[in-house]
Amino acid sequence: MADGYARFTGKPQAVIVHVDVGTQALGQAIHNASCGRVPVLIFAGLSPFTIEGEMTGSRSEFIHWLQDVPDQKAIVSQYCRYSAEIKTGSNVKYMVNRALQFAMSDPKGPVYLVGAREVMEESVDPYIMDQSQWAPMQLGSLPDQAIHEISTALVYAEKPLVITGFAGRDQNSVGELVHLVDTVKGLRVKDAGTTEMSFPANHRAFVSAATEENKTLEEADVIVVIDCDVPWIPTQSKPRLDAKIFHIDVDPLKINMNVFYIPAMAKYRADSYTALAQINDYLAFSSNLQSQLSNSVYSERWNELAQSHRARRKVLAAKAELSEGFLDAPINISYLSARLRTLLPHDTIWVTEAVTNHVRMMEQIQPSLSGHWFTKGAGGLGWSGGASLGVKLAADAKFAKKNPSSEQSAFVCNITGDGSFVFSVPTAVYWVQDHYKLPTLTIVLNNGGWAAPRHSASYVNPKGAAQTATKEESGCGFGPNPPDYGIIAQGAAGGSMYRGKVDTVEELDECLMEAMDAVCVGIGAIVDVVLVEDSENGYFDEEVDF
Repeated sequence: MADGYARFTGKPQAVIVHVDVGTQALGQAIHNASCGRVPVLIFAGLSPFTIEGEMTGSRSEFIHWLQDVPDQKAIVSQYCRYSAEIKTGSNVKYMVNRALQFAMSDPKGPVYLVGAREVMEESVDPYIMDQSQWAPMQLGSLPDQAIHEISTALVYAEKPLVITGFAGRDQNSVGELVHLVDTVKGLRVKDAGTTEMSFPANHRAFVSAATEENKTLEEADVIVVIDCDVPWIPTQSKPRLDAKIFHIDVDPLKINMNVFYIPAMAKYRADSYTALAQINDYLAFSSNLQSQLSNSVYSERWNELAQSHRARRKVLAAKAELSEGFLDAPINISYLSARLRTLLPHDTIWVTEAVTNHVRMMEQIQPSLSGHWFTKGAGGLGWSGGASLGVKLAADAKFAKKNPSSEQSAFVCNITGDGSFVFSVPTAVYWVQDHYKLPTLTIVLNNGGWAAPRHSASYVNPKGAAQTATKEESGCGFGPNPPDYGIIAQGAAGGSMYRGKVDTVEELDECLMEAMDAVCVGIGAIVDVVLVEDSENGYFDEEVDF
């Protein structure tokens, strides 16, 4: 929940866990928060360090001996921007403020504080701090020479390309990027990360992360990478050797990655919104570049983008179409995603964890609203259940502040794989959803287990045993009697939840509408959608895993 709330608001959240065991229970969540640059302050206790009652808080229970580990911070310190022990109550405010300063300074991320019970029980005199002195560090801007070089390169390029991954975390960046594309007609934008909506999918210059779009990367003569961890995978596709590449990022060195490299001629640590605004201002006031942009070739490129975008959308629409008379047909990911886009409210906030179905799902939903699309920051499965509740809580608070007299609330849809659902601790998720009145719609992509391991193996051994083995043979399937996800969720909610399960096209729309109606009246809903196995649209997407 803290991850989702922080992602939606940009404000740091606090999580309290129990000593070393609670810290270990953070597991994949802190991995996602670290890679996803989510500002979260985590506090954990330490086993008391006195035994004989020398101080208030001394050991009083059997477990205090067993939970006394040599270095509790080491469990998570490599995932944190800062980790420290609070050793006295006298400076606790300083310690907390310092931790939050790290959490909110780019690259943002989790921080971890610990304190023993004796310290927590310490009496201190009240004191006041000037909070204005604890603001996060500010990123710099592009130097003048960089603004000139990047702007000029984009304008004079024949096939310019911007690649981004998480620039949409600052919604102002999206507007500046759209403005840049509308100015330099012919410039395309590839969203390679899709953790946020960084560029609207309904824009003619949009390029998806699908492999059939790799040609755009391979042909580009000028590439600007902005806030992106993996702009391309060299073993699958990479830029041409003579491409001019510029890299602008909150963390261009990727300090938490052992290996990272892109062949950029220049790298800049800068705020994406500031950098894009600088480039746009330079273009607006440069008479030479404005004169060049008035050339008819840019209008021709603009029209070509529109044509290719329309053609691409026709291809996507065809993937989601069914021949007349096939209402009893099984459901594939493209058809399901297209129906979700059509039936759910246009301002739905999507919280997604579709893994191998991610790219096909995104192609059909076509996210185009800033702040309405979120995917986990890294590879830890089980994120979307709690994150969707955090997003819902934050979005409802924002909506209520803007519309205090309205009874409406944000509509949040959580799309999760069945394996991710299992990892999400659903009993906790759906109890919290019901108890705190945070109704969301959960769509379970039921493909009978985990598809990603076989998907990954195909890159190394495309004709290996993993490609012909069944999911059960490979240990990645749920077999003939998989969990009933709806019953699990409904049981955790004390029965106060709509649940549905569909495996044919004929049933889908009615079930989705009933689920949506339930959420709109304040009742959580879950729809278990059994997907057909299809090499093009089903389990094994030839794209990337998210």
